[in-house]
Amino acid sequence: MLIKNKWARHSEIHHGQRMGWLRAATLGANDGLISTSSLIVGVASAGPAKEAILLAAVAGLVAGALSMAAGEYISVSSQSDIEKADLSREKEELKTMPKAEQAELAGIYIERGLSRDLADQVAVQLMAHDALGAHARDELGINDTTRAKPIQAALVSAGSFSVGAAPPALLALLLPKGILTLGVVIVTLGLLLILGGAAAKFGGASITKGAVRVVFWGAVAMVCTALIGHLFGAVV
Repeated sequence: MLIKNKWARHSEIHHGQRMGWLRAATLGANDGLISTSSLIVGVASAGPAKEAILLAAVAGLVAGALSMAAGEYISVSSQSDIEKADLSREKEELKTMPKAEQAELAGIYIERGLSRDLADQVAVQLMAHDALGAHARDELGINDTTRAKPIQAALVSAGSFSVGAAPPALLALLLPKGILTLGVVIVTLGLLLILGGAAAKFGGASITKGAVRVVFWGAVAMVCTALIGHLFGAVV
């Protein structure tokens, strides 16, 4: 008979553990869907040939995916550089003044509610086990779950943007020009409703609120680009 270790780590997944990839994936998919749909609606409203609309959709998909990847990589790389610098400084301080660092760690635990004696014991044991890891987690707020991962963020952003941009681009290819704008608007709003609700559910927020706010801003973007397309189409 197997006895389960009462100290074994359970498999509960918290919403914060999804924060990194969920943020990049949600932002990329919504941006891809909204920007490409808005681009198609705006260009179509100006009245060019269908080939020009399709070209704009494909160009928007490729440029948007690469832009998202580059932007996310640069942003998260900056965060990663800051984390590395903080960890390097902390590592040096642990070498040169370990007692002061131990007292600092104990002080953090006292502020969180532990007694001084218990805080001192915890600090001693954690520093003996993994001093840098303890300070990274409890002093700097850096851990494996939330640590910056530039390559992962860039790939997720580019991939999710492409996935989001694909439906309106396919509609630009398949639908006749006469119903293209209406078809793109209906499909986009429906997909935004699903994406917004799913992102809110995964993040532990209100599904209705998450869905409505994404649909609202998607509709605003398409209306604005449609107005610009009509304006420039009339001028031309």
